Amino acid sequence: MQPVIAFTRGIPAPESFPKAKLAECATTVLREHGDEVLQYAPARGFRPLRAHIAAEAGVHEDQVILGQGSLQLLDLLARMLIRPGDIACTEEPSYDRAITILRRAGARVVGIPLQDDGPDVEVLEERLRSGERPVLFYLVPDFQNPSGSVMAVQKRQRVAQLAREYGFLVVEDLPYRRLRYRGTDLPTLRDFAPERVIQMSSYSKLISPGLRVGYIIVPPDLAGPLAKMAEDTYINASYLNQAMVDEFIRRGWLEPHLEFLKELYRPRLDAILGALEEYLGGRATWHRPDGGFFVGLYLSGPVQAEALLQRAQEAGLRLTDGRGFFANGGGDHFIRLPFCALTPEEIHEGIRRLAMVVR
Repeated sequence: MQPVIAFTRGIPAPESFPKAKLAECATTVLREHGDEVLQYAPARGFRPLRAHIAAEAGVHEDQVILGQGSLQLLDLLARMLIRPGDIACTEEPSYDRAITILRRAGARVVGIPLQDDGPDVEVLEERLRSGERPVLFYLVPDFQNPSGSVMAVQKRQRVAQLAREYGFLVVEDLPYRRLRYRGTDLPTLRDFAPERVIQMSSYSKLISPGLRVGYIIVPPDLAGPLAKMAEDTYINASYLNQAMVDEFIRRGWLEPHLEFLKELYRPRLDAILGALEEYLGGRATWHRPDGGFFVGLYLSGPVQAEALLQRAQEAGLRLTDGRGFFANGGGDHFIRLPFCALTPEEIHEGIRRLAMVVR
């Protein structure tokens, strides 16, 4: 029986985890900060790590709140800002769990069509001119989940301008930004409108998702209410894990580790782009990212998601249902392809099987 190849979750490769270094960090943290990290603590999170993030972002440390991964912070933010029936915009396709969180908070989620260089800003502007007033626009501008696309600078500027003009907030999610394997970083949306942009990220893809350390940077007027909501919800997230991340950074290990990750993942990105060209050229279109964890594939012609998923399973492939990434229906023709946890050989074989299924 052929081994199953899973193009499902966007998880890091197990060989990427710096286990020995994290063991050293844990020992040091427990020895030097044990009384603090093993006790209840303020909701904003371990202060040295917040100070480091704040210094990098050029904000006051009180604007930084740490959580159990960034999704927990998005959930808190959505429940704080959204009232039932409020509009929340996302890219379409967008991260399926973000769509779920926004809906659970009571939002009517409106998808803005995604182009190769980011969301269709003309569609957003048209909806705003027609009278729609979103509370927020959730975006993953760098190596987007699920498509892999990167938002153009001009679009970042325009969305920031529209946020100011129409009074909505931008939630800029950046979990993959530091995993650029080629090319040059672009300015963030927060660079263009810091008073309207809420920025969030985590160390899940950079060190380990099991640590569950995420952070959010909010404008000053939202920092106190969000910290109070966190305190009322779970008191505080794990200081032990946050302090381990801080120690990892303090020892100067993060930047070399990021270079190691890029060397590990770059050949896997090249493998999937090459295999798609070899096996699915003319049968699909896809984004060609320079980093991140995903390539988004759009199949040509009519597709029925249930049949696609069933036939893929019969071919020894596991796929995520593409319809979950679309807030307003559709998605039968869309496949998210995570590549970082697979070897180049597994990727090549997986895309070969997928092409057989598509044919």
